[in-house]
Parts: sequence; C-alpha cells; structure tokens
Amino acid sequence: MFGRLFLLFLIVPMLDLALLVSVGSRIGLGPTLAIVVLTAAVGSWLARREGAAAWKRVQAKLSTGGVPGPELVDGLVILVAGTLLLTPGFLTDAAGLLGLFPPTRTLARRALRSRFERSVSDGSIHIVSGGSPFGPRPTVGGTPGFRPFGAPAPIIEDAEVIDDGSGDGAPRTPEAGRLG
Repeated sequence: MFGRLFLLFLIVPMLDLALLVSVGSRIGLGPTLAIVVLTAAVGSWLARREGAAAWKRVQAKLSTGGVPGPELVDGLVILVAGTLLLTPGFLTDAAGLLGLFPPTRTLARRALRSRFERSVSDGSIHIVSGGSPFGPRPTVGGTPGFRPFGAPAPIIEDAEVIDDGSGDGAPRTPEAGRLG
C-alpha cells in the first residue's frame, strides 16, 4: 500500500512536472500554459456533463427499485477523472480524459469489481452490516443486533433470558425444565 501511495503522490507529479518542463522548453511557456488551462476547462466541462448523466442513471435505477452499483462506480470514476483533469500536467490529463469515456469507464468498472471481489474473498476487506437507526435487529446467535444481509428476522414466540455472567454474549441452551 505504501508503495502505491508513494507512486501516486511523489513519482507521478515528478513525471508530470518533468513532462511539462520538457514540453515548455520545446514549444514555449505561453503555449504550454494555454494547453494546461484548456485541458482543465474542457475536462471540467466534460466531467460535469458525464457526472450529470451518471447521476441521472443512478436516479433512474433507484426509481425502479434497483441497486445502482455500476452507475455509482461510474460516478466515482468520473469524479476521479475530473480531479485528474484539474491537476496541471499532461499525464494526469491523459488519465483523466480516459476516465471520462464510457468504454474506458467500463474497463475501469470491471477492474475495480474484480479487485474488490478478490479483496473480499481473500479476507483483506471485511464487510459488516449494521441495524437500522431505530434499534438493533434481532438475531439468533452471532453478534447481537447483526445478521447476514437478506437473512429473515427470526420469529421468537416465547423466550427466557439466561445470563451465565460470562459476558461473552454466546447464546446458552436452557437446561431441561427451565422453560415453561
């Protein structure tokens, strides 16, 4: 992880700066600055347009009762692309422009999904779901207030709370004759 952050925040800006200096020495300061400002302006316009379209797709999916997973990932890619386009530099501009085109967003979405699924399956990402803001959901076993997503709520008709004082929260089976 540290290596990736090092690459992202130190190496990429250094390469971008070197490329800006190289281009500036060949075509001059004025044209280089004009290109940087033009790509930022056009990029922000494209990012706004694509972002608005992605937002409409999210709303349409939600209005039909669907989960807007791919649409939200598209929005995330567009947000990152817009940020890259506003960052001065030719490498970041190129990466940002790639993120604004639907075919490359599809590739990015597939790559992100594959990476996420791999991270979940190898245990490096843990997914925890919580209860509603109106109180914990009832469970049988496991952590009180939590149950697997989509699992039906248990039906409890008659119950007696048995506390052995251990504090571990593990459910205990009542001894014969204790209920009744």
